[in-house]
Amino acid sequence: MAAPILLPIILTAGFDPIWFAVILTINMEIGLISPPVGLNLYVINGIAPDIKLKTILLGSLPYVGCMVLAIIVLSIFPSIVTWLPDYVMGERI
Repeated sequence: MAAPILLPIILTAGFDPIWFAVILTINMEIGLISPPVGLNLYVINGIAPDIKLKTILLGSLPYVGCMVLAIIVLSIFPSIVTWLPDYVMGERI
């Protein structure tokens, strides 16, 4: 819901919209597997009710850490995100 609002700001600031979409998607994934919302945690708990929610949360923390690291790396080196689209569709002018 925020992407249409943020896209003109991102374009005005000079950021690549593909890079922004990748970063936004990773951020949304982090929100789905971390509390307090953590919808995917509750889905897993519904599938396996005998496993405590705290155990599921602790199991998801390495993935959250990897995604945070990915956001940091992609923020430092944005060309990692855009090299494949540039290779397939050609350089943008």
